[in-house]
Amino acid sequence: MMRDRVIYFFNDFLPHYYRILAIIGVLFDKFMFTFPKFTANVVAFVTLLRGRCRLSKVVTSYLVAMAVADLLVVIFRVILQRVFGFYYSPECNVVDTIGYISVSCSVWLTVGFTLDRTVAICFQRLKTRYCTEKGAAIVIAVVSLLSVLTNIPWYFKYQPYFCVISYWFITSPVWQQFDWGHGFLTPIVPFVLILLLNAVTVRHILKASAVRRRLRGQQSGEKKDDPEMKNRKRSIILLFAISTSFVLFWIVRVFSLAVQRITGQYVGIPFDYVVVDTIGTMFQLFSSCTNMFIYAITQRKFREEMINVMKYPFVVIRNVIKS
Repeated sequence: MMRDRVIYFFNDFLPHYYRILAIIGVLFDKFMFTFPKFTANVVAFVTLLRGRCRLSKVVTSYLVAMAVADLLVVIFRVILQRVFGFYYSPECNVVDTIGYISVSCSVWLTVGFTLDRTVAICFQRLKTRYCTEKGAAIVIAVVSLLSVLTNIPWYFKYQPYFCVISYWFITSPVWQQFDWGHGFLTPIVPFVLILLLNAVTVRHILKASAVRRRLRGQQSGEKKDDPEMKNRKRSIILLFAISTSFVLFWIVRVFSLAVQRITGQYVGIPFDYVVVDTIGTMFQLFSSCTNMFIYAITQRKFREEMINVMKYPFVVIRNVIKS
């Protein structure tokens, strides 16, 4: 009885949930076709691309790339697969493959951004060589290329001309090893790396803060302005906000994948695992819609520029009407 209720709940709730994600990530307005469509990831992309948020060009490069990857996740994983039902269309292999590529790219770009900020904060000698615009461009290009190459095999997951998983994919040890390795590389390894990098960053900040207080003759109960720490504060807050969001929204998915990999269950998966995996996927996809709100909450200048970007089309329309 409980199992039937759970199945009924998910069957009834999930379509509405993914439509809401589609509205947040890529807004389809049925009543205002003549007006601009504001989307979370598009607004974040345009706002960051203007370069007026008082963030370094290196940080901006990573955030723009992450916004594009998140937008692709929303389009292919949420809208095409779960809202429009491309899971059951002849084009499902293309949509599924691009969905895997976009998720992998989004996850590993988050790792790249976290590594860049860890190096910038903790390793000053390496910072001048690694934390540059050229270095960010190379990392983004390499992550994008590897995401494409490592996910191309998903195209052959389905039977030709039919959106049905091939029997060979289910039974072949080769495919099982590929699936195992893919789940291990995305997202288990990135999840662990982000936790480790943030632990290194927190440890360095605590030690550096204690040293600077001693050098400045501060006592633990006193509060004095520290210009250097103020300058680094925005970058540190942004790093921890993005990393914390990633960990919270991916932890269920990582747990379910880890259980599957450890137990080696590829067929006959228990119902409880299916429920956990479904919840993990819901949170994982929701994480692709949250970065703009993280930027808006943690960065005052981003909020101001975001408002200007959203107002701009209406200003143009108003000026056209007046003229």
